[in-house]
Amino acid sequence: MIDDETQKDEAAPEGQDEGGQPAGPVAGEDSSSSQAAGEEPTPTPPAGDASDVPQDETPSAEGDAVEESVEGEASESEGESAEPAAEEKAEEPEAEEAKPVAEKKPEEKKKDVIPGADLEPIAVEPEERPLSAEEQARLEAEEEERAKREAELAAAEKEPKHSGRAPAKIEGDARFLATGKRKTSIARVTLSPGSGKIEVNNRALEEFFPRPLHQTTVRLPLVTTGYEGNVDVRVRVHGGGISGQAGAVRHGIARALTEVDPELRGDLKRRGFLTRDARAKERKKAGLKKARKRPQFSKR
Repeated sequence: MIDDETQKDEAAPEGQDEGGQPAGPVAGEDSSSSQAAGEEPTPTPPAGDASDVPQDETPSAEGDAVEESVEGEASESEGESAEPAAEEKAEEPEAEEAKPVAEKKPEEKKKDVIPGADLEPIAVEPEERPLSAEEQARLEAEEEERAKREAELAAAEKEPKHSGRAPAKIEGDARFLATGKRKTSIARVTLSPGSGKIEVNNRALEEFFPRPLHQTTVRLPLVTTGYEGNVDVRVRVHGGGISGQAGAVRHGIARALTEVDPELRGDLKRRGFLTRDARAKERKKAGLKKARKRPQFSKR
């Protein structure tokens, strides 16, 4: 037995005890046991490498205190800033709601106002082109005819309705016939005792001659002599236009009145009611466009 124990002691290497276990720390057994249990080993740096670790990675207690104080101040500042931010957010919707209302009013006013309404219009006078000889002559003829008609109407208004003589008495069965002409119109007039009714082609005077000028033209001989309400007038007229027919009816009534009372001839003649108005349109000539208008001359 002694020999066996001495052999074991001799065979054991240095750094092991008598039981064959290493003399150093029991780290190896712990690591082997943890590995056997399925846990991951935790590496431990050797003791000689402790000086190589940087100082920054090992924070001190003072650094921890400083960081805690900074974090506390930051949290307080965030809490203080959060309150005004919440107030600003609460005020922003009201401001945003108020702004559109204030901005819409001017826009509506601008829409109602028409641009340029306050400006005064500028009257631009058109340039007058020179009139030709034909146009000038036509305008002069129209002015002369208008002046003549106005003079006749003015004379009829200024002068008394009749010449001062009492109208002659007409028997109940008497009929006085006359013919009046103007341009290409022919009017056959019949006077009879009555209340002043005038018919033209079986129609009332106002219906056949709707223009007041033509109605006045027809009544002028009756108004001048005073027979307007004493005789009835029946007329048959044809040919020409409205103006020519009115002149023909006036001419025929004036002639018929001279048959009723020959002494009226002087008054009617002086006013031109008995004169046949010979003015008419000039006939067209052969080779010309109208009475005197020639076709355009072309050199080529």
